[in-house]
Amino acid sequence: MDTALILHFLTTPLVFLIWTTFLKTFILLNVVLGVVSVTVFAERKVSAFIQDRTGPNRVGIPMTLLGGKKDIPLWGLGQMIADPVKLLTKENFVPAGVNKFFFWLAPKLVLLPPLLVLAVLPFGSSLFGVEMTIANINVGVLFIFAVTSLSVYGITIAGWASNSKFPFIGGIRSSSQMISYELSLGLSIIPIFMVCGTLNINEIVDWQIKNGWLVAPYWPHGFSLDQLLHPKDLIHSLIAGVSLERFLLWIPMMVSFVIFLVSIFAETNRLPFDLPEAEQELVGGYHTEYSSMNFASFFLGEYAAMFAGSGAIVSIFLGGWSLPIIPDGSHGWVWGLVNIGAWFAKVSVILLFMIWIRWTLPRFRYDQLMKLGWLGFFPIALFNIFLTAIILAVVHH
Repeated sequence: MDTALILHFLTTPLVFLIWTTFLKTFILLNVVLGVVSVTVFAERKVSAFIQDRTGPNRVGIPMTLLGGKKDIPLWGLGQMIADPVKLLTKENFVPAGVNKFFFWLAPKLVLLPPLLVLAVLPFGSSLFGVEMTIANINVGVLFIFAVTSLSVYGITIAGWASNSKFPFIGGIRSSSQMISYELSLGLSIIPIFMVCGTLNINEIVDWQIKNGWLVAPYWPHGFSLDQLLHPKDLIHSLIAGVSLERFLLWIPMMVSFVIFLVSIFAETNRLPFDLPEAEQELVGGYHTEYSSMNFASFFLGEYAAMFAGSGAIVSIFLGGWSLPIIPDGSHGWVWGLVNIGAWFAKVSVILLFMIWIRWTLPRFRYDQLMKLGWLGFFPIALFNIFLTAIILAVVHH
């Protein structure tokens, strides 16, 4: 077939949309799975640093297996490969008395929703004219809530299908915990809609590029790279950024940010909200009876949920892929790569914060967990909606 004809076929709008979507999905999926391995390794290193010990430092290149005299430690980086190999080569033991279909289905239901959430998160501006979002839909935030709510079914089904008391208690705990904090999570995001006026995550990021990150009380007006070379324009931009409306709206935005951030911890079952696992009480909770790749699927699901939750926090509250004075991908493919790097850097900071919290705070009691969700975050999130409405009404009139 003629090369020109192939190029014409690949650049027709529908075909171009299909193959670029598949390519973005393939690349992002592989990057995320790689990031999960790096995050597990980073968690081991950070926890070792907090506990004043060395951490993994021996697994590197196994030269002795290749006839060499000594292995190369390589700072323990080989641990990222050794862990998945160990889980893949273990026996997939299925206890007698379990419901085999649902026992098999549960890990998949936990792993799939966080990966679907990534489809609507803008992880960059554009690269070679292609938008760095797999699916730019008008109800992106609602899609995230709808998909993440499916994870609870995986954990509950795992607890029930295991036919064992510890997994069952873990499944019950997880379902009540996730339902409780989903309410706060959903209510905390309503003030964002009221301020930005959209449910589209790409448009929320665009709003923050024009008006500043939602968690910032002050943002220079029209701040750009060119203004650094013109002091008068820079001073004018800094003065124009002072706004009473922005400062007043910063209060409910910070309340939403804190509730959203803490609720993400509860939704991902991370310490101090890891009561569904609670090794000291429930041995491992809902995944006690699982082994091999089925157990690894729960493990991957937890870290993929951390990544997706961090991506949602970055996109909704921290300006997404944008950085002050950094142009978008329409100014060249180098800036497009910088935007992608900025998004992953922000997500990495949130992931490190999650790891730091896990190895710093103790686990809540169950009554404390419920009290925080129903008597703390739920009424505060409701009040925050009214506060945002009052501020908008007063400022606009």
